[in-house]
Amino acid sequence: MTERKRTPWVVGVSGASGTPYAAAVLRGLLAAGESVDLVVSRASRLTLLDETGIAFRDAHWREDLGEWLERGADGKPASFARPDLAGVRHWGAGDLAAGPSSGSYPVKGMLIVPASTACVAGVALGLSKDLLQRVASVTLKERRRLVVCVRETPLNGQTLKHLVALDEAGAVVLPASPAFYAGATHIQDLVDFVAGRVLDAAGVPHRLYRRWEGELGGAVARKGELGGAVARKGELGGAVARKGELGGSRPPGASGG
Repeated sequence: MTERKRTPWVVGVSGASGTPYAAAVLRGLLAAGESVDLVVSRASRLTLLDETGIAFRDAHWREDLGEWLERGADGKPASFARPDLAGVRHWGAGDLAAGPSSGSYPVKGMLIVPASTACVAGVALGLSKDLLQRVASVTLKERRRLVVCVRETPLNGQTLKHLVALDEAGAVVLPASPAFYAGATHIQDLVDFVAGRVLDAAGVPHRLYRRWEGELGGAVARKGELGGAVARKGELGGAVARKGELGGSRPPGASGG
């Protein structure tokens, strides 16, 4: 019997704020039975440390990834069961000889979540300054699906031009912009909506949010089913309490590539 060839999705995590979006996308891919090749940029490791307290180390990536995927969007540990990571392969951010750096390496496409403006510029201009940007360039030239989940506001004119260039090159530009018609009652619901839209763009099935069914009032009706925001705040931990633990806001300009 011939073994099915592994054809993963490449997930690139850049330095923009929004590491919970990446975690939700990774959980969704693994839940759908997809294989994943993971590229975590150097800048994103600073963001991950600031937003979760987790230091992502190349030599211990599996342990650190497992801890990351267990955390909820509010930073509380053990909010999710640790997924099976057997289908995940990690590539170092500076490894330009990595498998996905070549068009002959079989992948389904690439999801950049979140995408910083520095990452957007690098991909739009074809700089390939690190593995994440190189894989994105390869994805475009091979006409594979590239989803760029940009997380920045406001956007200046140059960034808007870069996003238009990516759209014209065939990428899906998907701002990290949550909607409220799905009946969100907690920050995790908002994160899951964006993650779900990323998976939608990739054609990966999921159940991360309630889809619009053409009926007004659905969000209000669903609040009771999804759990009250007040009740869940005590269970999942508040952002105010976490500021002291994790060191507060990230300094301006920390969201690199």
